[in-house]
Amino acid sequence: MDNNSLEQITFGGGCFWCVESCFNMLKGVKCAISGYSGGHKENPTYEEVCTDETGHAEVVQITYDSAIISYEQLMDVFFFLHNPTQLNRQGNDIGTQYRSVIYYKNNAEKTKAEEAIEKSKQSGRWPGTYVTEVTKFDKFWPAEQYHQGYYNENPTQPYCSAVVGPKIQKFKKYFEELGMLNEE
Repeated sequence: MDNNSLEQITFGGGCFWCVESCFNMLKGVKCAISGYSGGHKENPTYEEVCTDETGHAEVVQITYDSAIISYEQLMDVFFFLHNPTQLNRQGNDIGTQYRSVIYYKNNAEKTKAEEAIEKSKQSGRWPGTYVTEVTKFDKFWPAEQYHQGYYNENPTQPYCSAVVGPKIQKFKKYFEELGMLNEE
């Protein structure tokens, strides 16, 4: 990867275990790291975020090579992986930490995020009112080490086998057809 074309994007689409593993499979993604953004407590823990009192969202911060994969392609994956019409939840995961949110660093990213939301709305994939927040990026706090690559390390854990695994299989089928997956 060309370090001159490396960029970062941070967003939340529900449980970070579901999102992080898929993004790490994409060509052009150097790494996807699970963590927390958007709250008021410095360096929060998973237990604190789960109380729904710190204001943080579970997010994934993606470092990617924009010469290989575009911001727009990453947004297509983001809107494929979660339902942007569910307020403060994804499926049975309920709380503000599961909100749909895109964090932007400058006005150009804000515009791209808003355009991605409009494109997703136009696709008709998710009928209903979109609740995805577009919020100025402040800080990213990496989640505890055991959250990184959680699905890959724990595929038989009940939540992983019931929720994460099926989502990954659906993702692989769709994005392999588009030629966006790493050959690993």
